[in-house]
Parts: sequence; C-alpha cells; structure tokens
Amino acid sequence: MATQETQDAIVIQDVVKSFKKRTIKGEYTTFKSELVSWLRGQRRARQAGLIESLRGITLNVPRGKTMAILGRNGSGKSTLLKLITGIYTPTSGNITVNGRISALLDLGAGFHPDFSGRENILINGIILGMSRAEVQAKMNDIIAFCELGDFIDEPVRTYSSGMYMRLAFSVATHVEPDILIVDEILAVGDEHFSKKSMAKMMEFKRQGKTIVLVTHDLETVKRWCDVAAWIDGGRIRRVGAPAEVAEEYRKAVAIAEAQSVVFTPPALSEGGLPQVPEEKAEVPQAESAPVGLSVSLRDPSGEELRTLSPEQPVEVQIDYTAREGVEGAEFEVALEKGDGTFLYRTSTRIDAVHLPKPLPSQGRLRLQSGRLGLLGGEYVLAVRVKVAGATSQAASAARCRFKVVSEREDAGLFRPPHQWVVEAVPAVRPEEQSLRLTAS
Repeated sequence: MATQETQDAIVIQDVVKSFKKRTIKGEYTTFKSELVSWLRGQRRARQAGLIESLRGITLNVPRGKTMAILGRNGSGKSTLLKLITGIYTPTSGNITVNGRISALLDLGAGFHPDFSGRENILINGIILGMSRAEVQAKMNDIIAFCELGDFIDEPVRTYSSGMYMRLAFSVATHVEPDILIVDEILAVGDEHFSKKSMAKMMEFKRQGKTIVLVTHDLETVKRWCDVAAWIDGGRIRRVGAPAEVAEEYRKAVAIAEAQSVVFTPPALSEGGLPQVPEEKAEVPQAESAPVGLSVSLRDPSGEELRTLSPEQPVEVQIDYTAREGVEGAEFEVALEKGDGTFLYRTSTRIDAVHLPKPLPSQGRLRLQSGRLGLLGGEYVLAVRVKVAGATSQAASAARCRFKVVSEREDAGLFRPPHQWVVEAVPAVRPEEQSLRLTAS
C-alpha cells in the first residue's frame, strides 16, 4: 500500500452521478384543483428518468500539485467538485480524499445570514474540521485578512458579494487544509483583494498543498497550474500538461463557435465539443456555416498578445476559410469587457472595406490600431461574419480574451490621447487695470 507521503491527494474511480429528471410540466395549480383531479382519477403519470451529469469519471489529483478543471458551463465541473467535497454522493464509483479538505464553491455557502461575520467564522471553522479553540486562536488572523473592519460584527445578510467572498476565502484558507477546492470564486472582488488572494494561493503552493481549481481563464491555467483536466459532456476528455490541454480546449471551442455548434449539457445530448483536427485547427472549415473563423490579437511583429499595455500598438488578426462561391460577407469586430459590457463595434461594411467576390477559400483580415487605450482589466474580442442570404444560425463567430495591465491610476474604461499644458498667466498691474476701466 502506498504511504501517506506518496499517495495521491484525491483518487476518483469510475464515478457516475445521476439526478432524477423532472417529467411533470411545472404548472401553477391550487389545492382544490389537485384534490378534484385526484378524486376524478386524473392524476398525472410520473415517468421514471435520470439525468447523468457525470459518466464514468476516473481521475487522480497528485499530492502537492495544482490541478485545473476545464470545460464549458454544464459539462459537470461543479458537480465533480461537490462530489469531492462530500456535498453530493456518487451514484456509483468511489472517491478517496487523503487529507483535510476546504472548499470555496458557491458564494456564501454555509453562512447563516442573520449571524455576524465573527459568528460565521466560528461556525464554518468547526464545520471544516477545526476545534472551537483552534478557530478562536486563528480568529484575529482571519478577521485581519478579510479586511471587513467593523462589519465583522454585523449580520452577513448586509454584506456585498465582495465582502462575502473575502470572508469565505479567509476562513477557507486559514483552517490549514491539505486540499483546497476553488470554483471560480476568485473572479469576485476588487483588484486589491484579488492580488492578495492569489498571493495566499501561491503561499499554499510553496507549502506543498494540493489545489483543485475550476476556471475559464486559460492564461491562469498555463501560468499557474501543474496539471489540467478537460471535462466535456460529463466525461474526461484529456488530462495532461496545462498549456497543451488549454490549447486543445481553446481550439475545440473555436471550432464549435465557427460551426455554430450549440453546447448542450450531457443530460440532453451525447455530444459535446467537436474533436480538434490534427491540422489547420486555427482556421477550421465549417460544415454548417459558409465561413469558418479564428481570431487573435497581435503586436506589429505578428506575435500573439494575451497581455498588453494601454499604449501598445495592436492588430486584430482574423483567419477564415470559406466555401466556394461565398459573396456578400460582412466581418464584424466587437470589443467587450470581461463581464460582457459592450464597448465598441465596427465592420467591413461600416468602414467600407472592399472584399473579394467571391471570397478566396482561405484568407486573412488584419484590423490595425495604433493603440487601444484601454485601462487595466479583462477584455473580450469577438468577431462575427454574416453572409448575405444565409440564415442567422449560419453566422460564424470567434472570440479571444486578453488582459490590459496599466501602471496608471486613471478611472473609467479607456485612456484617450491627451497632454497637459501648464501656463503662467501674467499678472495685470493696477495702473493697467485702471486704464482699461477708464477706456471702457
């Protein structure tokens, strides 16, 4: 048998998780109508049915490593984390957790809204396996880290989402867990606490703690994690080096968007994301759409950018493949904040760009900009192509995310070109002022 030092932190063996399917249409009824229906023998039949959220997951999380869990919404990531933490029990299969586990899942989960922050620290610490004395000994450190000030003695129902997150993160990371489970909760909060929480996570890594992280930020996966697992349609698609798994996942999402593939959760469909072809994954040929797309942000030398400064010159590079005889295409570029806030949109039609008729089978468009002038934050570049005569469902789309890092303290969304001019205004002598008044 493996020793405590060499065994994996989490061992998941052929785990299946099913939920009962609701088959009766949710209609508003009254007690009287239900009683009358029952007396008349008109009871609605209930059909047996199950929703399979996870379908035979086998995965080992190495001790002391940080593992990223990737996958689109509805693929089963959060269900897997709730199985690991014991919130759910598997329908079949086994999960073994070696060590004390702490989790940051749903925001504010486990907090009683009418208790103060201090009281909830005590309750959550005990739930996570600490004694009352241990929680009391760490109480001051937890309060200092979450920076809630006098609010620590107020009911948590008065807290904002950011305050909830601070308190939850502080408790979860101060109970000395061997394994930390994080489900996208670090996306909540201001920039100051985000940096502080990431520093705490780095401290965990240096201490040899095991971290399981669900995130959609592929750059964080590549830069910060030791191993990555991709879940698609309730099954493990791939496990391996973070950069390789993240890139394959990104390409599959790009292909799905280019082909207008609508993702459905595993309960509704056996399919997931399309397989990534071995060649030309960056500019896939769509089957259902006339034009396939991929998009990236690059510097003037052609190097792909994921992080840039407000003043850095950039260009949007759009690679496409087109079916034979495609005419009347319009390429549209939109800029959004990471939270979906719309910032700007233009297109080849708006800017009167001449496109070949018909489009070549393969081509590239480059939208050049001297500077974006955006302030620090996360942004999304979205590209769409519409073809005259094609249905809206056949429109192709592609997206890429990037981060702007600024050392300045401007506020808002963008930094317009500007400069300050300071001039000394000459003083008017009293006799000149008197002459001006007399003349008038």
